[in-house]
Amino acid sequence: MILAAGLHSSSVLVMFGLMQYITALTYGMPMPVQPLKAVAVLVITQKIAPEILYGGGLAIGIVMLVLAATGAITWLALVVPRPVVRGLQLGLGIQLSLLALKDYVQADGMSGYILAAISFVIIVALLGNRRFPPALIVIALGIVYAFVFKLSPHDLAGAAGFTLPRVRPVSLDSMIAGFTLLAIPQIPLSLGNSVLATRQAAEDLFPERKIGVRKLSFTYAAMNIVNPFFGGVPTCHGSGGLVGHYTFGARTGGSIIIYGSLFVILGLFFASGFQQVVQVFPLPVLGVLLFFEGVALMLFAKTEAGNKRDFFIVVATGVVANGLPYGYASALVIGTLLFYSSRSIPGETV
Repeated sequence: MILAAGLHSSSVLVMFGLMQYITALTYGMPMPVQPLKAVAVLVITQKIAPEILYGGGLAIGIVMLVLAATGAITWLALVVPRPVVRGLQLGLGIQLSLLALKDYVQADGMSGYILAAISFVIIVALLGNRRFPPALIVIALGIVYAFVFKLSPHDLAGAAGFTLPRVRPVSLDSMIAGFTLLAIPQIPLSLGNSVLATRQAAEDLFPERKIGVRKLSFTYAAMNIVNPFFGGVPTCHGSGGLVGHYTFGARTGGSIIIYGSLFVILGLFFASGFQQVVQVFPLPVLGVLLFFEGVALMLFAKTEAGNKRDFFIVVATGVVANGLPYGYASALVIGTLLFYSSRSIPGETV
């Protein structure tokens, strides 16, 4: 988004890092912040202007605030059944795994394949090891790889320089345009993944915390009401990020503080050379991490395997989420309708 829309990189990176701090302190668990997926795709593919991006982010924040304040989000959580939420997680897991294998792992040719293979072996060998977290080891390996094949210390030194985020206004016209172009495609996806699926993942991994959909919606709204005025991109919570951090050993907000600090440092001291500095994180390594995150998400589907009807709905929802335009919105509606309509059919199979 920074490169496609010509955004002020310091503002984007610093605000993204600060949002990580806020969620880490608010939730006390590895609850990361991530860019809004539909918004990111539209901005990158259609080169949407920064003003519309920020207006859309503010519009999304206001809509989510209304849903949380009125209790509509709680009603939605009661209406959408668990097999549908599991299907959304399955769909996201499939999507992340395919993205990792098709785009990230292949990005650097043969040297990238070798790096990905070594990273894969390290993760398999150390997965679940709290003393030697595999993610930190493969990220360190990726940084070494970057300096051997892509960067030099001179490149990093040339990118150094102190830069602060910029304060910026958001006009009513940009909000209206942003709502039409960005909020309408994004909000159904956010309801499915950022709120319902994230609540379910938090319940699965941290059952003692009792994270509700209203709290998730309020923090989601707050981030997007604040971000636009300081040049930050629209952000959300996500079940994939939570499961990913947990899979690699995180149990508190500490991992999110580390994650956020990386962006704050990049934004304050290396934003002017963003195109060079971003290569410190090679795509093959990120692809392997993303693949394991996707697999961990897909494994949640096994909780519904004891009931054939529910498991069919999980699979159908996951397929729709990946196969149709506005897949997550379509999956949310189709999966819920399928669940309730199947209740009128006797027997164990659909």
